[in-house]
Amino acid sequence: MIDNTTNSAAATPDVSTAPVLNARSISKSYGHHEVLKDVSLQVYPGEVVCIIGPSGAGKSTFLRALNRLEVPDAGEVWVGGEPMGFELRGGRLHELSERRLSGQRAKTGMVFQHFNLFPHLTVLGNVIEGPVRVQKRSARQARAEATVILERMGLAEKADQYPGQLSGGQRQRVAIARAVAMKPLFLLFDEPTSALDPELVGEVLTVMTDLARDGMTMLVVTHEIGFARQVADRVVFMADGAIVEQGPVSQVLETPREARTQQFLQRVLA
Repeated sequence: MIDNTTNSAAATPDVSTAPVLNARSISKSYGHHEVLKDVSLQVYPGEVVCIIGPSGAGKSTFLRALNRLEVPDAGEVWVGGEPMGFELRGGRLHELSERRLSGQRAKTGMVFQHFNLFPHLTVLGNVIEGPVRVQKRSARQARAEATVILERMGLAEKADQYPGQLSGGQRQRVAIARAVAMKPLFLLFDEPTSALDPELVGEVLTVMTDLARDGMTMLVVTHEIGFARQVADRVVFMADGAIVEQGPVSQVLETPREARTQQFLQRVLA
């Protein structure tokens, strides 16, 4: 398991450049229930941002809104300087077709709670599916790159097995490998260890820590406070559909300013 000591494992974010992800005033409701309330967040190249907060805070909905798996009711998301789900023509935004949106989503690698692997494909097949079908890379190139990634994830010997033959930790590492294979601008992690048995959590967090050390830009919704303490450049605390507090790890996790943040941390760290 990741320990709880502070460690500057993450690469130094390049805040001198434009943000690689810029979410502006995102709102989302289901009926009369307001899930997201005017949420704005910027993430810079090389930065690791961890989002924490109680269940029902809107964390996962916000993450899914960033690549339009959830369509926000208001607000906009810019990825790599382009509007997510739209293209700018003649000074106006025009909505993209689903096919073109799929290509745009490839810039935002997504890792889900429950893996979302294709059960009928091998581990290697899952990893090369996106590069070949979405990005139109050659199968030979995709296999060569996937082999390197699987080796890095400690899964080289599992390449010809199927997801049903793997442990939960191994399946989540395959899901991470699949996202990395798309060469995204950044990775989105939606509580990647929440569906795992406790003894399998550490192997997934180790892979994520290695990615952070290598400079991968990451936005992580997590309940693993120790991981956030060790790896994050910035921690965002959400509650009731809004960002309550954000800042460096030392501020938010050690000396939080907001009473709601203090209450949450007292409960989860007790």
